Amino acid sequence: MLRSELLRPFNDPQGLDALLGAVNPTWSVRQIRARVVAVIAETADTRTFVLRPNRHWRGFRAGQHVAVEVEIDGVRHHRCYSLSSAPQRTGLISLTVKRQPASRVASWLHEHGKPGLVLALSAAAGQFGLPESTPARLLLISAGSGITPVMSVLRDLHQRGYTGHIVFLHTCRTEQDLIFGAELNALAREWPSLSLRIHHSAVAGRLDATELARRVPDALERTTLLCGPSPFMEWVRALYAAGDASARLHCEDFRGRVLPRTRNAGDPPLEIRCVQTERSFTAAGAQALLVEAEAAGLTPRHGCRMGICRTCQCRKRSGSVENLLTGQICSEPDQLIQLCISAARSDLELVL
Repeated sequence: MLRSELLRPFNDPQGLDALLGAVNPTWSVRQIRARVVAVIAETADTRTFVLRPNRHWRGFRAGQHVAVEVEIDGVRHHRCYSLSSAPQRTGLISLTVKRQPASRVASWLHEHGKPGLVLALSAAAGQFGLPESTPARLLLISAGSGITPVMSVLRDLHQRGYTGHIVFLHTCRTEQDLIFGAELNALAREWPSLSLRIHHSAVAGRLDATELARRVPDALERTTLLCGPSPFMEWVRALYAAGDASARLHCEDFRGRVLPRTRNAGDPPLEIRCVQTERSFTAAGAQALLVEAEAAGLTPRHGCRMGICRTCQCRKRSGSVENLLTGQICSEPDQLIQLCISAARSDLELVL
């Protein structure tokens, strides 16, 4: 025990991280940290943060996203943002963030995100992007800040010298709201593969199925990447489903479609025992364990609430849970689960 105490913080990764961070904020034993090296004003409410990550960064595929961790008033917050840059050898990456009144992290980044700031990041995640074999005809559809992962894909295609044909259809309110506007217009002028079509909703009304068909008559025949607000993506999904073209549509959706499950009426409540806090609560099993625990007055650590950052990860000693993203049931003892995407399917014992 004495030896263990003398070795601190060298046998304690969290303590060692704190010690290293005092010398250089980007140093860490295991955490991805990235320093802001430039900030670019894209529109009145959108900025791009160019970052240089430390050695723990393992790269990304165009279209993926990361969870950003910041501390605001002593509380750690996580928010997922798409990488807007293309994968490249310079070691730099970029996140493009639109300021939203309801997003504390976006507002904080706009106020405090200056060169020199160090951010903690998750590894890149997400399945959004091009298939392994790049199709000869592509359609990229985005709305508002949904342009960011699509721009990463477009930049990657340009960087790789793509010679097929791309239609890029983007909708935003006005010309002043077009994120990456100058770069997009320059690419459209110099790159024969790109046909750029911008829809200004303040003038022409919201983009709908009729307007999409008019602007891109062969839309359902093209491999399509889609990102934007949920209602926007829903009608595009419905359009492709009606045209038997869903297999050609690839969508970005941070929420991962975490849906509550319905249990049979009269099912008894499930007992959740927390061995660290020595607390117990009952769960209906219809919501994620994080939601059920909070409703019972517990305050588990959490971040993104969508299964990306793993802040809420804990060990399940016994019992069964369902992954609300995949539907997979885990009944093996001593397994790590994420509270935000796991629902109880039996009584549980958690190291919580």
